[in-house]
Amino acid sequence: MTLDHDAETPLYRQLAAILRERIMSGEITRRVPSVKTLTQEFGIAQGTAERALAMLRGEGLIRSAMGRGHFVVPADERA
Repeated sequence: MTLDHDAETPLYRQLAAILRERIMSGEITRRVPSVKTLTQEFGIAQGTAERALAMLRGEGLIRSAMGRGHFVVPADERA
C-alpha cells in the first residue's frame, strides 16, 4: 500500500491505516518499524510518522518503550 499525497485524508491517517492493516493481518507481529524507517519507506516527514504511531497507541494497538521502539500489543491484551 502507498500513501496518496493528493487525497483529502491526512497522510498520518493513511499511514495509521496501513500499519493497522499490517498488524491485523499478522504482517507486523512484534516490533513496529521505526519513525526513521517509516519516513524513508513512505517519503513523509518525521512528524507525520510520529502522529500515525500516536494514533495507533491511542487505539491500544501498539505501545512504546523509550529508547527501544514501538511494539504490537498482543491481541489478548487489547482493550
